[in-house]
Amino acid sequence: MATDDLMSRALSALDEVDGPMSVEVIHRLVDAGDATAPMTITEVADLLGMSPHTLRYYERVGLVTVDRDADGHRSYGTEAVRRLVFLTRMRLSGMAMRDLQHYVRLVDEGDDTVPERLDMLLEHRDTIRRQLKELTLSLAATEYKIATYGGHTGTRQTD
Repeated sequence: MATDDLMSRALSALDEVDGPMSVEVIHRLVDAGDATAPMTITEVADLLGMSPHTLRYYERVGLVTVDRDADGHRSYGTEAVRRLVFLTRMRLSGMAMRDLQHYVRLVDEGDDTVPERLDMLLEHRDTIRRQLKELTLSLAATEYKIATYGGHTGTRQTD
C-alpha cells in the first residue's frame, strides 16, 4: 500500500475518533494482533493493508529480514511482522525511506545506538510539528479566501 493509501486510511479512522487524539489511533491502523505463527507474504500484506510488492521492496532495501520455508517461500516471523508494523507507522508519519534505512541499520547495530535513534525520532517529531504549523497557516489562508469569495469555511455538506 502506498503512503497516500495509508494516509487515507488513517484520516478515515480519525473520523471515528471522538475526543482527543492519541497514539492508539495509529496502533489500531497497523496492529499486528496476536500473530505468533509464521505468516506468508499474502497474510502479512492483508494484516497490514499493504501490497506484497511493498513487502518485497522493504526486504530488498534491507528494512526487514524474512526467513524462507522449505520451499523457498517467504515466512514472516513475529519479529519481522513487528518491524513491518513499525515501518508502516513511520512511513505513515512521513519518514523518508533513507532515514528509515539508517534507523534500521542503527537498530541492527544494537543498544549502543539508542541515543542516535532517539535523536532521529526527536528530529522527525520536530519536522512533523513544523509541518502541522505550516498546514494550519495554509488552511487559515485558504479559508479566508473562500470566505472572501462568499463561500462557507465550515464542513461541506453533501446531499
